[in-house]
Amino acid sequence: MTQLSYVQGASGIPLRGETIGQALRGTVERFAAREALVEDRRGYRATYRQLWEQVEAVARGLMAYGIRRGDRVGIWSPNRYEWALIQFATARVGAIMVNVNPSYKAADLRYVVNQSEIALLIAARNFRKTDNMEILSQIGPDSKYPLRTLIIEQEWNDLLRAGSAVSAKDLEEREAALQFDDPVNIQYTSGTTGFPKGATLTHHNILNNGFFIGERERLSEKDRVCIPVPFYHCFGMVLGNLACITHGSCIVIPDEAFDPETTMKVVEKERCTALYGVPTMFIAELDHPDFRKYDFSSLRTGIMAGAPCPIGTMKKVQSLMHMTEVTVAYGMTETSPVSTQSFFDDPLEKRVSTVGKVHPHLEIKIVDPATGQTVPRGVQGELCTRGYSVMRGYWNMPEATREVIDEARWMHTGDVATMDEEGYLKIVGRIKDIIIRGGENISPREIEEYYMTHEFVSDIQVIGVPSVKYGEEVMAWVKLKPGAPPVTGEDLVAFGRGKIATYKIPRFWKFVGEFPMTVTGKVRKVEMREISTKELKLDEAAKVKTA
Repeated sequence: MTQLSYVQGASGIPLRGETIGQALRGTVERFAAREALVEDRRGYRATYRQLWEQVEAVARGLMAYGIRRGDRVGIWSPNRYEWALIQFATARVGAIMVNVNPSYKAADLRYVVNQSEIALLIAARNFRKTDNMEILSQIGPDSKYPLRTLIIEQEWNDLLRAGSAVSAKDLEEREAALQFDDPVNIQYTSGTTGFPKGATLTHHNILNNGFFIGERERLSEKDRVCIPVPFYHCFGMVLGNLACITHGSCIVIPDEAFDPETTMKVVEKERCTALYGVPTMFIAELDHPDFRKYDFSSLRTGIMAGAPCPIGTMKKVQSLMHMTEVTVAYGMTETSPVSTQSFFDDPLEKRVSTVGKVHPHLEIKIVDPATGQTVPRGVQGELCTRGYSVMRGYWNMPEATREVIDEARWMHTGDVATMDEEGYLKIVGRIKDIIIRGGENISPREIEEYYMTHEFVSDIQVIGVPSVKYGEEVMAWVKLKPGAPPVTGEDLVAFGRGKIATYKIPRFWKFVGEFPMTVTGKVRKVEMREISTKELKLDEAAKVKTA
């Protein structure tokens, strides 16, 4: 009988039936004196005992600010120690933390605030060269929901002082009422149509996922994990923070955002044993002119995810960076996120050509998208995941939820995959029309809808084109209105600058009279991608306006 593309992750280690706060408490009891959280840029350090005390102060402050169980608390900040404190404090008071991309501009932020009905937005004053205060002034009058803000640089101590009015017993009683199936986190992810959808995740979802991720890395209280990937993304807060606190490891924050040299300096200074990143981050480190001056001998493991890894890069990471046990992971926000991960001792070929094997307590299958039937091993089909990791659903979007989670609770990922005889999974494409640029999921429809507001744009189609640096870059094909004055890619870049996130603004522009169409009138984006890829290789400067 033909073996089908279905596997389940049998495990002798049970799922953890506890909240994030309970898990953190247990780790504090075991490793109180060990370092838990370090932010190199500002010289911040905390042991697990100190982390617990600081999280408690923030949690009591949130209660003093009127945050109730189930309230949404947004965090709009780059990687800082306060971000981690908010993550654990919201979990302890039963709030639902809403991750807000620090690159968001007014239109993005307004949508997230209104869609999730954020009761309190904790924000950094600025990120890179962006003045967040100016952005907040733009969204305030248009918000459908009363928005209260707390600016970290100005009002953090006010929050801590307010917490003195709430007793430790009050917090204890709040925590005692929480359940591990309660929602604890909303992460916005771009879909194939419209604006981002808020994947709603529970304590059970992300705590267990973080734990089993750490198990594949063989993390322990002796490990120090350098996390240059963003906290607002699952990579940072689950693969990073939660994997660490479930194993007593130390979270090391090198900087607010990724910088290759800063990351290398911190790895050496803090004697980190693990390093995370998407392939482009590792490439940037390896290609840095001062790479060889840094000592990576403390490293042994880490995670590379977000895009396929070139075999040459993996070999260098293992040899030159001493990460002989580096693992590769695959997942999506809606599945908490990791569904498959390589083992530390998998052959090199498996770590670059596949995304590993199924995670414990999860099931994966590959189906024919047209029939829903499970396909034989080696045959391409849509990857589906089922188990504890599947989200509760999209926040306040029941129809969108039903489109991706079927009656049997299978999450349909939209990714095209194959499974080999040993159960290793290979991602070969995407059904969903999503662009993945440097690990960021970008919805073409969202960009198209924004640019349709331009007075001279008649129609626009956004696609992803191959990029050595980012995996994919954003490109737009544009039809101008009849009689419109000349419009350039630079003009359209300027139209988006400061209004939508910078990484969503197309890098390449092509002005056309018509789009390739099917006989039924549908735009053929596959053909557009093929044409653009060929043109970019042949003569990018002559045929494509570059932003």
